[in-house]
Amino acid sequence: MKQTLESIQNRLSEIKRQNLYRRLKYGKINGPYITINSKKLVNFCSNDYLGLSSTKITASQSQSSSRLVSGNDTSFMKLEKKLAEHKSQEAALVFPTGYMANLGAIPALVDKNTIIFSDELNHASIIEACKLSGAKLQVYRHNDVDDLEKKIKKFKAYNKLIITEGIFSMDGDYSKLREISEISQKTDSFLILDDAHGDFTVGKDGKGTPNHFGVEKKVDVYISSLSKGLGSFGGYATASNPVVDLCINKARSFIYTSALPSFLVEMSLSRIKQNRAKQQKKLEKNTSMFSSGLKQIGYDIKSQTHIIPIIIGNEKKTLEFGRFMYENKVFAQPIRYPTVPKNSARLRVSVTAWLEKSHIESALSVFERAAEKFKLV
Repeated sequence: MKQTLESIQNRLSEIKRQNLYRRLKYGKINGPYITINSKKLVNFCSNDYLGLSSTKITASQSQSSSRLVSGNDTSFMKLEKKLAEHKSQEAALVFPTGYMANLGAIPALVDKNTIIFSDELNHASIIEACKLSGAKLQVYRHNDVDDLEKKIKKFKAYNKLIITEGIFSMDGDYSKLREISEISQKTDSFLILDDAHGDFTVGKDGKGTPNHFGVEKKVDVYISSLSKGLGSFGGYATASNPVVDLCINKARSFIYTSALPSFLVEMSLSRIKQNRAKQQKKLEKNTSMFSSGLKQIGYDIKSQTHIIPIIIGNEKKTLEFGRFMYENKVFAQPIRYPTVPKNSARLRVSVTAWLEKSHIESALSVFERAAEKFKLV
């Protein structure tokens, strides 16, 4: 036991040496602000993109059981019907989190005769799901449709499944969905899309990335989150009736866990029913204002979405950059390996509808001083 503890301490020391050590920050979120250690900062780390999470909720009894045992409150049926309509699909299935939706749905839909083609920058939940699935796996270069097509042609004998994100969580770029969906149809490959960061925020009525690109009908399975654009909690998958039925019967992260408390389901239901056009328009305006401001300062900004990475590279320098932002009342977390590749550390800035013009202008002023201090432009 002592040897095990010594080994753990050595591993922690190595993590610290590489400037990769993480520590939880305890804070109180209030609208566009977060307060940490009595310091009030403008929050540029929230995934509550439309600023919907302020609704007061009243707790109700927990389901305290799996939905297949005794925890299937009727509120789930109502929410799943709305989610299926939202994505123009036949059925939907709610999971406790978006991570669990990927972890359950992906392995449920494949077998040993399936080969998965996954973008190299897909979210950790997709990577873990692919590893657990038992299917063969081919990772294609990020958003490289030529590499994807070339890899698919090598494996004609297998059932083929392509997985990509709609908006990539750390780079903030759109997936090349038009081209990928064409390859999917041409090669008879099943297409799964994780649209956690595009759902409810882009496209007509917030219908997501495929709607934005006009390829809604070409996606076979949508997996998404209720905790980002919708500002609630949970995850879901939506697809044809047979696909959802198979998930009910085979998705282990659905079968073997307690259901969400009904008040969270009801909160999601109330928010999906409300008109979010005003918040979506404000998010677009804020994103444009902030991105343009960073470019004027001289930052190399390629993102066209509300997720804007400021890539610095060196982990230590990135930590120092983040500390400078914190000291100047801007909360923008440094992101390092293994979340992103080594030597591509960054600040992941997320714009929300919570922010007012004054928040953005004051933050840009801090980013301008940071650019000079760290010689980034």
